[in-house]
Amino acid sequence: MGSGDVITTAAQAGAWLEGLINHEKLGSFRSARLDLAPIEALMVRLGHPEHDLSILHVAGSKGKGSVCLLAESMLGAMGERVGTFTSPHLERWTERFRVGGHEVASGELAAAAEIVRPHVESMRATPAGPVPTFFDATTAIALVLFASHRVDRAVIEVGLGGRLDSTNVVQPAVTVVTQIELEHTDKLGSRLEDIAFEKAGILKSGIPCVTGSLVEPAQRVVDAKAQEVGAPMARLGRDFFLKRNVGDASSNRHFDFVEGEESIAGLELPLLGRHQFDNAALAIAAIRRLRSLQDKREKEQIRAGLSHAQLPGRLEILCEHPRVIVDAAHTEASARSLAEVLAGQPAARRGLVLSISRDKAVTSILQILAPVTDEIWLTRADPNRSSDLDVLKEWVGEFMPGVPQHAIESAEEATRAAFGSMGPKDLLCCAGSVYLAGAARRTLRALTSPRLPSPRS
Repeated sequence: MGSGDVITTAAQAGAWLEGLINHEKLGSFRSARLDLAPIEALMVRLGHPEHDLSILHVAGSKGKGSVCLLAESMLGAMGERVGTFTSPHLERWTERFRVGGHEVASGELAAAAEIVRPHVESMRATPAGPVPTFFDATTAIALVLFASHRVDRAVIEVGLGGRLDSTNVVQPAVTVVTQIELEHTDKLGSRLEDIAFEKAGILKSGIPCVTGSLVEPAQRVVDAKAQEVGAPMARLGRDFFLKRNVGDASSNRHFDFVEGEESIAGLELPLLGRHQFDNAALAIAAIRRLRSLQDKREKEQIRAGLSHAQLPGRLEILCEHPRVIVDAAHTEASARSLAEVLAGQPAARRGLVLSISRDKAVTSILQILAPVTDEIWLTRADPNRSSDLDVLKEWVGEFMPGVPQHAIESAEEATRAAFGSMGPKDLLCCAGSVYLAGAARRTLRALTSPRLPSPRS
């Protein structure tokens, strides 16, 4: 967009933001993140929209988006007006910015972007000054939106790392660190301790922190940071617990939350995957630091909010006969969770549409998914990052021997071809990247409408 143009739609806001990304790829751009000075300076220019917000700040290698949406659903059921900022989006830019359980309208996003844009462009044009990035601009838009809506609570997902992430400009009421594993090693470091150091950077003095059951090297780093800044720490499996009656098949989506002498019994989680129980427990523990959850009415609201939670693109069942599951799984851990879910699904045949970025553990993920794959369609949902199809074909031949494979460049065409080959008792899974999850949702909505959820939820 030209400097004289006015942003009036979400698509135009997205185009402007994408333009920032393209500019940052140029070698001359001053993009190295050494501190939070750019986002801090941007907040000053915008009149500090973050100052009046009560914020739940969530970091982690996986599960942070799920924790955010689970917390949103439960807080909303308790009567709170919640603003939720997550990334990336599956299909539309408005997905990143939610108020009251719904995406903001296109015009609202455009108006917020138009407030932020002149400040970002002025700062980027100033020699030697702090330079706001794409992530700074996106975070600023979220904070402007939430302040304008006067939300009761803002739930904010860290984009990358934590310590130097744009969202770390906020002063939260509670922080959450979900899980820590090797990820983005080119930016966060090659050891679990390095990544844990970055995630723990969101901890603040005197502000309670809730963590998952972290692997030991990472847990030590987070514990040390909590002690250093004086952040009260609560850990899943040590300070609060979830109890499941796994022996009763009729209630395998039910659990109890227990912390000290308090408990919330009879919780129902309508989501696939054992890992979502941990995410639900983290969200409840975080909410307990915002509200006591001691009276009967609040506990019932927690039950109601959890039972209606929806997580688009995360082990999401899109339709039946055939059953289609879309999952943005792109790490070894998330692939293992996906494989476990697929193994438990009754199906005559299991098909897989797969697109995966070059920088992921491609061969390991193929090995993990091999036992639950009877036929595979390889595609490239993101032309800039997806693995080359010829390379994928070789690896499938090695790690999925005997599995029929098809290579189709277009993610939409691959999804259509796979869906068309499925019988009513078969199972189709589209996985490997957020980009594929979005493309699959768009394509399958057109193929199966009106069975799929509407674009705005």
